[in-house]
Amino acid sequence: MNRASYCLFETSLGLCGIAWTKNGESSSSPAISFFQLPEAAKELTQMRLDRVCGAGDPAVPPALIAHVIERVRLHLLGSPQDFRDVPIDLKEIGPFARQVYEAARNIPAGETRTYGEIAKALNQPNAAQAVGQALGRNPIPLIIPCHRVLAAGGNPGGFSAPGGTTTKVRLLALEGVALEPSATAKLQRTLWKTTRP
Repeated sequence: MNRASYCLFETSLGLCGIAWTKNGESSSSPAISFFQLPEAAKELTQMRLDRVCGAGDPAVPPALIAHVIERVRLHLLGSPQDFRDVPIDLKEIGPFARQVYEAARNIPAGETRTYGEIAKALNQPNAAQAVGQALGRNPIPLIIPCHRVLAAGGNPGGFSAPGGTTTKVRLLALEGVALEPSATAKLQRTLWKTTRP
């Protein structure tokens, strides 16, 4: 990753982090290169940003980033925002993943697609698994709304951000998306199995 500045900020879900570079499409304007949803503890969020951006003190966000932070706060309070206009830095991301992220960015809040639908939209109908893998490495969740991409049959599928599938379902609920009862029941069974002593 290009050298990035970062800051931490509180939201209704907990402490988030955002990193930016001056190496987006316009070198004079900052572009987001990393976004961190809340970890289980604030210290873990801080450690993750330190590891990704290189140890250093958090920076004061420039006006554009401060505006994105306010929009993120609103979104996480249940007032869905459209982040498609937010400049992002994907210079170190491969071409297939870039295509997947662009397709995900075009899914409006309150709507979902499946991994297979994204693969078909990219004219690679057999690449649903590769789509899922690319989304699992998404460095800018929420801004690139990978939580809006589900497995077949309306099942939540995976989510690599802290909290896993529970966070994914919560983000969708904030946007007014309720998963089918069968998908929710499957998620609850999975969580019960993974949390049993």
